[in-house]
Amino acid sequence: MAARAIKYGIVGCSGRMGQEIAKLFGGSGHELVLTSDLSKTECKAKPEVLVDFSSHAALAKTVELCEAHAAALVVGTTALGEEHFALLRELGKKTAVVQSFNFATGVNVLKMILQDYAPLLSDWDLEIEEVHHNKKKDAPSGTAILLREATGRPCPTHSLRLGGVPGDHSVHFANDGEVLSLTHRALSRGVFALGALRAALFAADAEKGLYTFEDVLKHIS
Repeated sequence: MAARAIKYGIVGCSGRMGQEIAKLFGGSGHELVLTSDLSKTECKAKPEVLVDFSSHAALAKTVELCEAHAAALVVGTTALGEEHFALLRELGKKTAVVQSFNFATGVNVLKMILQDYAPLLSDWDLEIEEVHHNKKKDAPSGTAILLREATGRPCPTHSLRLGGVPGDHSVHFANDGEVLSLTHRALSRGVFALGALRAALFAADAEKGLYTFEDVLKHIS
């Protein structure tokens, strides 16, 4: 996947995604040099990339860390508002920033499919449903919003918070005679960590700018 190892940092290192990222990145030969959570930040070397899947409330601090270390950023935090995107756009003038509400390859391929083909179903009914673990705070999920925007029109969105589900998303189209459903199911959080790794390797060498995970996938292909 990469010709070289990178030095990276994790914001939200004690969280479930932070631990998943550390496990995958470390197992792939990359060096964790900075960790940050609500209580403290520890840095033993200059990171090339920071990875943040923590909380939108931490984003301002994450941006400050990127600026202090001239590091790129991979951010998978959800529930971002316009003020957060303004911070990311500003940071993108200085370094590479990859932002997505979902780093699963399949979700981003589904997004591209919807962008291309949802206009052909503009006169069909459309609804989206998503299921996540019972500790997820935001609803609808960032991914559901991403998919809804990809269809190019508003629609009802239904959210379920059940057990330990990593993330299921379904987009349903229907008319009086047909139903077309497109579904993505994440079987583990590992798929998001793998996407974050792909994005981090991309960001480490990319020109400054604000990128999506779709940009990363197109670059890899």
